[in-house]
Amino acid sequence: MEIVETEEQLNINLPNALTLLRIFLVPFLLVVLLTKFEGRETVGLLIFLFATATDFFDGWLARRRGEITTLGTLLDPIADKLLISAAFVSLVELQLAPAWMVVVILGREFAVSGLRSIASAQGLVIAASGWGKAKMFSQILAVSLLILAIRHEMFLLPGKLALWVTVGIALISGIHYFALFLRRIVSIAGPLPPPEP
Repeated sequence: MEIVETEEQLNINLPNALTLLRIFLVPFLLVVLLTKFEGRETVGLLIFLFATATDFFDGWLARRRGEITTLGTLLDPIADKLLISAAFVSLVELQLAPAWMVVVILGREFAVSGLRSIASAQGLVIAASGWGKAKMFSQILAVSLLILAIRHEMFLLPGKLALWVTVGIALISGIHYFALFLRRIVSIAGPLPPPEP
């Protein structure tokens, strides 16, 4: 019985295939953005936007078709972080994004992932907030504008502004998630005992 359940959880259904496709596109995005050829910004932007679209459709299809699996739950956040990390690291290499800003953005991603893993180990589920959705949208916008700035300088200033907004939202959403995490942990563990006299 356990073997059957494991096979079902590891089943490569359509939502899982889209998640794997997003991971597969990451090295192509890196190569396109970091290789000088005519129209690389267009190809890179199309790859990035297509990959981000799979992020929406894999979750939507999994919920609609009742195909939420352990494999998909594990792979989806990994695919998201690989994609956004590849995009931002490429922009740093192209000198279109300051390294410290990218460190803040990616640091928030991995810190929240760590907190989510701890919460999951405690049997807690912390739902995504509006700040998380705003963070994702700002990241997609900033990356898209800066990719276009590779060839079209008119997108550089809007891209820089979007990057500042992304950093701000990353900090706010990170603090918000950390506060929710502490509140849930304290509610489970109870208040700390007073210090002994």
